[in-house]
Amino acid sequence: MFRITQYLQALAENKPLGPKRTPPGPVVIWNLIRRCNLTCKHCYSISADHDFPGELNTDEVYAVMDDLKAFGVPVLILSGGEPLLRPDIYDISKRAKAMGFYVGLSTNGTLIDEHNIEQIAAVGYDYVGISIDGLRDTHDKFRRLKGAFDASMHGIRLCQQHGIKVGLRFTLTQDNATELPAILDLMEEMDIDKFYLSHLNYAGRGNRNRKDDVVHQLTRQTMDMLFERCWAGIQAGNPREFVTGNNDADGVYLLFWVRKHFPEQAEAMRARLAQWGGNASGLWIANIDNLGNVHPDTFWWDYHLGNVRERPFSAIWPDTSDPLMAGFKQQPRPVKGRCGECNYLDICGGNTRVRAWSLTGDPWAEDPACYLDDEEIGASGDHERLQVTPYKRTIRIKQA
Repeated sequence: MFRITQYLQALAENKPLGPKRTPPGPVVIWNLIRRCNLTCKHCYSISADHDFPGELNTDEVYAVMDDLKAFGVPVLILSGGEPLLRPDIYDISKRAKAMGFYVGLSTNGTLIDEHNIEQIAAVGYDYVGISIDGLRDTHDKFRRLKGAFDASMHGIRLCQQHGIKVGLRFTLTQDNATELPAILDLMEEMDIDKFYLSHLNYAGRGNRNRKDDVVHQLTRQTMDMLFERCWAGIQAGNPREFVTGNNDADGVYLLFWVRKHFPEQAEAMRARLAQWGGNASGLWIANIDNLGNVHPDTFWWDYHLGNVRERPFSAIWPDTSDPLMAGFKQQPRPVKGRCGECNYLDICGGNTRVRAWSLTGDPWAEDPACYLDDEEIGASGDHERLQVTPYKRTIRIKQA
């Protein structure tokens, strides 16, 4: 996760770089249930509106929570499927809050209404993220449900009325990129606290739709827009929280933006971004699925590190006998191709490894969604470059 606002606020205040802080443990994104009332095009968990057998029961969830707390996990993001379909979601959430976790709820928002908003507010969630994929017609098409947009907007308003921090989550694709300015305008009009942009990852249902991923130039334009919106809010004294995920090249691109607009602070920004270090899959980001399987992050559902029914998370996570986990915890990571040649590997950490693995079977191949060119990153251009286009699933092109 790349926190744009944090870095631009440091730029605006010309803050000195402090010591690097090591988290006590990984953020755990927990898919408590696979069932969902929607069948979204880009769903990584390939959810559907029926019960899935074998999911962890309440007591098993509590036992895992105890282990996570003892292991130093600071944050639980409760997700699905649609987590509000789980009958014990409020009990689980309240227990997590009482244990001292930062607790987030990741939901499509359509099930938040007058019948449950008091229960949601009573939990005291630190943050509720609601996924929006465009304006009404586009969102409903993505969500495959007419009326989904209006239901989610209603859920957002109810959260705001009850003092709950709420944010928009937007997955960028070619089909909705042109509506991003309007979504950002909507965020301003509704006084929404946070905006999270997710670059499309090649996993689950998103993998089957990877041909729809935006071309690199459009990604750059999108990031320019977010930087400018964020900076304008900071300058106006009304900063909003802008965050991106699933493409750690965003950190490098921010450095390029700073070099262009604030060259005198570029060196300090580079040091700050290197301290961040980029992709944290398998290190500071973890995932537990509905069956208790542990994954390096939410997009690695085809790769199991172990199951919490058989071995505690605290034993699974530090185990580097698994070659993928050994590579994730290696600094720098053993990446190849353009990623291995990149002058900014210390900033992005090799980017999102699941895309390389999904396309090639090699988790250390170059990330095909890096939108920076060879000259910018200091790559030789002598290698074959993986690329996904809107017209073909996968091709190999020789750099000129």
